[in-house]
Order: sequence, then C-alpha cells, then structure tokens
Amino acid sequence: QVQLVESGGGLVQPGGSLRLSCAASTSGFSIYIMGWYRQAPGKQRELVATILSSGPKTYADSVKGRFTISGDNAKNTVYLQMNSLKPEDTAVYYCNLKDLGWTRGDYWGQGTQVTVSS
Repeated sequence: QVQLVESGGGLVQPGGSLRLSCAASTSGFSIYIMGWYRQAPGKQRELVATILSSGPKTYADSVKGRFTISGDNAKNTVYLQMNSLKPEDTAVYYCNLKDLGWTRGDYWGQGTQVTVSS
C-alpha cells in the first residue's frame, strides 16, 4: 500500500557530499519514525539516523556531525544530507518508515548505492 522511492546515491570523492531522498507514495502520516539504514558488503545492516514525527533526531556515532536527517511534509519526503564522506561510508543505503498511526505498517525502500572512492 505504501511505497518508498529513494534517489541521490552515486560515486563521490572522499570529503565530498551527497543528498539522499526518500519519497513516500502516500500522504497523511502523522505519527511515525523514519530512518536511514546502511549495509556494507559482509556486514549487518546498521541504523544511521532517525527522525520522529514530533521532531527529535538521532544519529549513529560514526556519522554524527557529518550527516543531517530532515523532512519535508509537503513533499512526503525525507532527506539525508551526507557531508565529509569517507570510504567507510560506502554501502547500500535504505529508507525505512515505521508508521505508528493509521496504517501501522513497516515499510522499506529498495536501497541506493553510495560509493566513496578516489
């Protein structure tokens, strides 16, 4: 019923920046947790950042001070601004929506590849 469409991944130099976007196909979410996860080859998927519908944000220690999560309710979209990128940030990044309101659903995007390399 709900589809998350991600974009913005690609190849970037160390120290560079990317902005990931995640657009929901359905509007009307009011109580939710949205997050960005990432998974590198041979590793478990890890939580990168979250934003709650009430406003608070959290970040993994490895990205704190470099990444910023934000949302635009008018566009049903969440963003992850990634600055000062390092090779260890290379991974597939996934958007996640946990809707605690009307759908009570847990939704995932298809993933977008981020590669940080010279």
